[in-house]
Amino acid sequence: MTRLGYQIPNFTYPAGTNIFQSVIDQAKAAEAAGFDRVLVMDHFYQLPGLGAPEEPMLECYTLLAALAQHTKSVRLSALVTGNTYRNPTLLAKTITALDHVSNGRATLGIGAGWFELEHDQLGYEFGTFTDRFEKLEEALQIILPMLRGEKVTLNGKHYSVADAVNSPAPISKIPVMIGGSGEKKTLRMVAQYADESNLSRGTAQEIPQKLDALADHCDRLGRNRAEIKVTKLVMCCVAPTMEEAHADLKALAGVKGWNDEVMQMLPQMFVFGDPDTVGEKLQELMNTGIDGLTINMPVNGHNTDRIALLGQVANKAIG
Repeated sequence: MTRLGYQIPNFTYPAGTNIFQSVIDQAKAAEAAGFDRVLVMDHFYQLPGLGAPEEPMLECYTLLAALAQHTKSVRLSALVTGNTYRNPTLLAKTITALDHVSNGRATLGIGAGWFELEHDQLGYEFGTFTDRFEKLEEALQIILPMLRGEKVTLNGKHYSVADAVNSPAPISKIPVMIGGSGEKKTLRMVAQYADESNLSRGTAQEIPQKLDALADHCDRLGRNRAEIKVTKLVMCCVAPTMEEAHADLKALAGVKGWNDEVMQMLPQMFVFGDPDTVGEKLQELMNTGIDGLTINMPVNGHNTDRIALLGQVANKAIG
């Protein structure tokens, strides 16, 4: 299960940078720095707050399969797969293929999907909030048995399959991680279907309430809460000094065209600063009772020295 994950959310790098080579270098640096999982976003457009829709974004599962050939031990996952983008049977086959090409290192990270602009412009049905969560639940009822080697038949509201077969079976028992922070729907599905929960939102003060909500769902469903590991997604910018952290932010702003207003806002959105400052914030999150962290570095992750530094700081915080 995830103890310390490294997510790559940004593919806009300084001029002359080979995008894929930079991603390889980041994944290898994360593995060397003690991260146990490398994750990429399952999006086709860059997300609001990180950049413009037309900025580079590599397709998730092609990228993960390629990274499997350049890493040895880290597990590989989407954070998280948008269920609306693929038929569940295709996703079951895709994650199984990733497990084979990585020699048993695949994790299925999945969520209901949320980025409406991406759906509308690229032709994916978005539907209502309720639609997307109904689809996610039906998808899990198809995918999980397929990953266990079972034939699946389901005549659902959104998906229908008849004696669906997944051959070859995965090499490993693929962990299932559901992403999101909703206490009523998302965490109930975690309790019912998942091995892991990744909380995408919530401050250190809010996390205990979410852990309590998950425990309540487990009690109602007869699930042992201790079987589920909970991690928190953290956006981070760390550098040897506070001045260097600001310099890293300024350098990326030049590439992305961010104005002064954005520059002033971003350090408030991130765990930002020197190792002591970042370490204190990460420790505060760990003290809430979560089991691990998944951290991204959209500002300076392309600098692998910063990944090594983050590994030192984060491993100390996790203990």
